[in-house]
Amino acid sequence: MTSSLSRGRPPRVPSHISVRVAHAVLGAAAGLVWLVLPGMTSQNEAPVAIKEPGPTASAAAAPADEASGTDLVLPVAAVGAAGLLAGYGYIRRVRRTRDRTTPGSAATPPPPASDPPPAGPDEEAREALVLADDRLRAARAELGFAEARYGTEAVAPFAAALAQAGHEWAVAARMRQRYDHGEPAEEAARRHALAGIVGRCAEAERRLDAEAEDFARLRRLTESEGLEAALAVAEERFRELAGRALAADAVLAGLRERYAPTATATVVGNLEQAKDRLLFSTTRLNRARQSADAGDMDRAARQLRSAEGAVTQAAVFVDGVERRAGELRAAEETVPAALTGAQAELARVRRQAPADGGPPEGELRSRLLNADAVLASVRQEITARRPYDPVAVLRRIVRAVGAAVPERGGVLGAAALLVARASADAAEDRVATHRGVVGATARTRLAEARRLLADGDPADRAAADALALEALDLAERDVLAHGTPYTGPDAGPESAAGTGGAVLGGVVPAADPESGPPSGF
Repeated sequence: MTSSLSRGRPPRVPSHISVRVAHAVLGAAAGLVWLVLPGMTSQNEAPVAIKEPGPTASAAAAPADEASGTDLVLPVAAVGAAGLLAGYGYIRRVRRTRDRTTPGSAATPPPPASDPPPAGPDEEAREALVLADDRLRAARAELGFAEARYGTEAVAPFAAALAQAGHEWAVAARMRQRYDHGEPAEEAARRHALAGIVGRCAEAERRLDAEAEDFARLRRLTESEGLEAALAVAEERFRELAGRALAADAVLAGLRERYAPTATATVVGNLEQAKDRLLFSTTRLNRARQSADAGDMDRAARQLRSAEGAVTQAAVFVDGVERRAGELRAAEETVPAALTGAQAELARVRRQAPADGGPPEGELRSRLLNADAVLASVRQEITARRPYDPVAVLRRIVRAVGAAVPERGGVLGAAALLVARASADAAEDRVATHRGVVGATARTRLAEARRLLADGDPADRAAADALALEALDLAERDVLAHGTPYTGPDAGPESAAGTGGAVLGGVVPAADPESGPPSGF
């Protein structure tokens, strides 16, 4: 068995390297002798043409050749010995340099390949943000089912703890957002910021942990009565969602007929994924009842909580389709008024041009011309009697006019708010239903967009929209990069169990889906 000391040492230089170095040195010495030999043997004689030697010539030359060979024995031996000594000395120096372990050595051995270096502070902060956010989302789902069973008053302390934990996480996310944009700039301050992010996330989880026992006593999932009541609530929600999913299917079909494909791009596949989560929840609800009948209440509680998580995500998918229909209707109704308001704002800016009545110059003039072109393009698009995307059209109006005119209230402010909220809600749905693979950056960008919208400053709505779109794009990239992290027997697209989708959504862990969902409280 290898000792700990030997495991920490760097591997020795293989012996074949020494042999190769010695061969190289000897080869160089032999080459040097070969080059010097003609000069040593020619003396000062003039060169002559090589001829076929006759017997007389050979006999005459023999004593001279023997004398030359005798004279070269000592020089060749000296050169060879010097080469060997030089090669040996070089090998010793290389070994001493590579084996050196004194402080400040420039040749510090790397760690063994089997022992990866620990994650740095930056990666620790990212992981802490993801884990804490996952727990908050799981806790919200659990709280919703508990509230449906016991009422708002009974869950008020847990709702307060969840709000406090959410505040801690929001502060951590804000710190990460600033960190990603270079604030603070000093290296020491940046290290403190990362430590602060980890600390805030730990505090958020601690607040949930503090209520865990009381929350478990409220739900009593490991007792027959409590489990039966919770199963009834989950099954009722399941049946409600199954009916809503059928209705939402018809709604989505209508949206596809009425609007351009980009209008429904954020909800494409929602109903298929909702059905997948519902199938998963069906399996887990059945297993929960079977486990309860067998007296295994702990396993029954795990299966129930997995079903609750899946039902919650199915609701997100169905809600997303219904909400998108409302967004598109509202945007379609707002487009004409937004066009009129945009034209009025541009005219106002032109009236405030220089006193000579000429058009604005420089960058403002370019922005005004671009806004005019955008508005003309929008008018042409909506009057062509072809399907279009009302939310995208509103975004184009808001951005074009906002670049030329400082954002104001009124219809343009309402349009900007509608667009930003639609982007934030789409990003929220993507993170919530794919949290098993979505990373920290998408979550922090989404949190920043939510913060700007909550502050209510109209000037921040364009920035909130941009951040939400970035969060949605980052979440999509994470999903594409990771795929479905579950490769079990029922991970295929034809699986009725839906475990692969549940893993992708973070409802159950990929390593052991049967172990139950990650804890909230």
